[in-house]
Amino acid sequence: MTFSITQRLLEAAALALLGLLPGPATLAQTAPATLTVQVSKPVAAVPKNMFGLFFEDINFAADGGLYPELVKNKSFEYDDHLIGWKAIRGAAGLADYRVSGDQPIGATNRHFLRLSVKTAGPDAGFVNEGFRGMGVKQGAEYTFSVYLRRGPGSISALNVTLEEPGQRGGGPETSASGQALAQAQITGLTGEWKKYSVVLRPSATAAKARLKLTVEGTGTADIDVVSLFPKDTYLKRENGLRPDLVQLLKDMKPGFLRFPGGCIVEGMTLDNRYQWKETIGEVASRQPMINRWNKEFKQRYTPDYYQSFGLGFFEYFQLAEDIGAEPLPILNVGMACQFNSAELAPLGSAAKGPNAAGPGDEPTLDTFIQDALDLVEFANGPASSTWGAKRVAMGHPAPFNLTMIGIGNEQWGPQYLERYEPFARVLKAKYPAIQIVSSAGPSPEGELFDKATATLRAQKAEFIDEHYYAKPEWFRQHVDRYDNYPRTGSKIFAGEYAAQSVGIASPANKNNWDCALSEAAFMTGLERNADVVAMASYAPLFAHVDAWQWTPNLIWFDNLNAYGTVNYYVQQLFSQNKGTTMLPVQLPGGAKSGTDNLFASAVADDAAGDLVVKLVNYSTAPRTVKVNLAGAKKLGKTGRALVMAADDLNTQNSLQEPKKLTPQESKFAVAGPVVSYTLAPNSLTVLRIPGKR
Repeated sequence: MTFSITQRLLEAAALALLGLLPGPATLAQTAPATLTVQVSKPVAAVPKNMFGLFFEDINFAADGGLYPELVKNKSFEYDDHLIGWKAIRGAAGLADYRVSGDQPIGATNRHFLRLSVKTAGPDAGFVNEGFRGMGVKQGAEYTFSVYLRRGPGSISALNVTLEEPGQRGGGPETSASGQALAQAQITGLTGEWKKYSVVLRPSATAAKARLKLTVEGTGTADIDVVSLFPKDTYLKRENGLRPDLVQLLKDMKPGFLRFPGGCIVEGMTLDNRYQWKETIGEVASRQPMINRWNKEFKQRYTPDYYQSFGLGFFEYFQLAEDIGAEPLPILNVGMACQFNSAELAPLGSAAKGPNAAGPGDEPTLDTFIQDALDLVEFANGPASSTWGAKRVAMGHPAPFNLTMIGIGNEQWGPQYLERYEPFARVLKAKYPAIQIVSSAGPSPEGELFDKATATLRAQKAEFIDEHYYAKPEWFRQHVDRYDNYPRTGSKIFAGEYAAQSVGIASPANKNNWDCALSEAAFMTGLERNADVVAMASYAPLFAHVDAWQWTPNLIWFDNLNAYGTVNYYVQQLFSQNKGTTMLPVQLPGGAKSGTDNLFASAVADDAAGDLVVKLVNYSTAPRTVKVNLAGAKKLGKTGRALVMAADDLNTQNSLQEPKKLTPQESKFAVAGPVVSYTLAPNSLTVLRIPGKR
């Protein structure tokens, strides 16, 4: 067992502290290391949003993940209009099928599926495969809805079947065989478009079900906006989110939620960029768009990866509110992804004067700036305002209390800086209270990084977003990264980071304990410098086990289940124990950062009346430490220890063993201001000691 040695060490250490065994020094091979926490000399307040979440629609994080619509390409609006759909092989009565645009539902639903049936039969129809199948649960309720129109002939009904598939065809057709899990029939079809709905209750649980639609009779029938949506959503909302995934987010007690990315903010081209205004309003009218991760990695080519925008900006704001996080939307700065097309929008009048414009209908920077101004109004404006009224119409009369906006995702070079300056200037002129997150680029060092940092500091940028993906040892070696940063001026947003066990973007990367423990060591450096680092988030957040493009990721899931990685529980321990006030920590020899692979940080949790010390022992041997709580007052008699430890640095959680390595809680005695404790090998330990400063 992973915990056998660790548990014995913790039990022995606890008994020793109670005087029932020889002291902890006998358990370790070296003399105790003394750490001093200056409890009476607080540095600064810990930012309330210190540890948060970074969401990007990569790895099927939205459609097929957090957004639980089960039908892929429900409106036939993908570039390949039949992605996700297949005609039933052997359906002799299905004389013809095609995607048509003849008198569609409306301007935003321009295509639909037209079936022509010559001979009536039970298999005249189509199936939808879902997102690597459809995960359904026995006895749960799923709302099926569809728009139908009857054409010439005698088609009288649509048969709806949720089934486990039989043998599947590899081409545009699929087998008719399958075990029915739920069935319903829709009648009353007319010659005009009409919406119909029915509730399906599966008789069994299935991870990879499919939806089968067939018609009764002969003639022509038109089908559009096909939906199968679970009633069991977070807070039971009609267009709600997958509850187990939301709960994993809420359990982290995140300070902020950054959305919607990431590189999808930029797009491969500017036409492919994320435009928030296209993601609000009636869900059925939101037009899908190819996801920029669709073909980014040849080894993970995913041609069926699109964005339906069922999860749009309104839902993102609502999610942030639900999990108690500050919303942090990121907007395009007039630049497509520089790793792809590097397309630029002309600077426009905001930067070049009132007569500047782009050729033809090409949007200038003014368009992007106006989108930001309108977003603040959408989030915070009254019902009497144009965009505030749209929020109210969607069911949220109160403002979302937006306080931060990111300008650009991960851009670099002079093209970014010359767009950021007018963007920030105009936004701050109208909304001076809005704080702006700027970009230092994809690399945490180098000439471009140094230039961006210097320029943004000179412009008094509130937050500078730094990203780092690197091998685990980089994180341990750079724990002191922020020790010598300026203590005033721009704050740092560690917006994307994750240790890569093999290499950046390698498909062989693992969410193992080596990576997570190295990240924990680095996070002690973030916490020790919380007067400089105001926000931090691991990235990416979600990944579908059958449809990922990037690894590692914080949370993995399939169509029915989800689990937090060992990295997730490290993030959770820091977020749940972030405290309220930074306390100085001195390691042996007077060092602030890692000494002999021992890393530490400390805070006071004034609200709980605790002193909190975080300790990382990146060593194969147990290590006894003495924590000197200098200046502490009213110490309690018993402390709590939250420990993650594994003898094997390759330990991982999985769908089969979702909690193989999670925090384990125990109690220990506190005899005075010097607390002795034995750290397990390869461990992250959070000590919570009742006391005041």
